[in-house]
Formats: sequence, structure tokens, C-alpha cells
Amino acid sequence: MITFIEFAGARIAVDAQGYLKDYQQWSEALAEVLAEREGITLTDDHWAVIRYVRQFYLEFNSSPAIRPLVKYLQHHWGADKGNSIYLHKLFKEPAKQATKIAGLPKPARCV
Repeated sequence: MITFIEFAGARIAVDAQGYLKDYQQWSEALAEVLAEREGITLTDDHWAVIRYVRQFYLEFNSSPAIRPLVKYLQHHWGADKGNSIYLHKLFKEPAKQATKIAGLPKPARCV
């Protein structure tokens, strides 16, 4: 099922769970709207994760599930921030919410 959200005078198609149907329609302004729908006020730490999730997608052509996301962030950021505890402080469901706000498809292994 496709629904739409209104943004900047345009109708943006999302699936039934709120993921953008076309990741190329994403912008940082739209991410603020998507985050608000998730009940999240974006901080610099959220933005860092979101940008790395988008980088992961461009590098691997896939949205990261939690384990690959943690490994990816650990590789780039080290153990202090590259762990699931840190991600859960930012997002209730890190892989799902970070990819949704980043305008990417739902990770394949997330229920």
C-alpha cells in the first residue's frame, strides 16, 4: 500500500510503514519531517548516524540491519559509538528508524 506525505508542496510516496518509495526524493529537510513522525528530535548525533546509514546504502546498495550497522559504525567511529547501546540511546529501533529517516528502504532482515 502506498500513501503520501505532504512536503514542500509535493506529495511524497511512502509505503505502509512510512519508508520513502524513492530514496532520491530525500533531503535533510524531509528527514526532519520523517523524524518528527517517529517522535524524534534530531541532534548532531542522530545526523551522524543518518549520514553513515546513507553512506552504507550507497556503498553496499542495501539498507543495514542492526548488526552490519554496528560493525560499520565501529569500523568508522570505534567502539565508543559503534555499538548497539549507543544506537539505542538515539533510536528505539536503530536500524529501522535510522534508515526510515535517511529515506532508505527498510532493512531486509528487520521484522
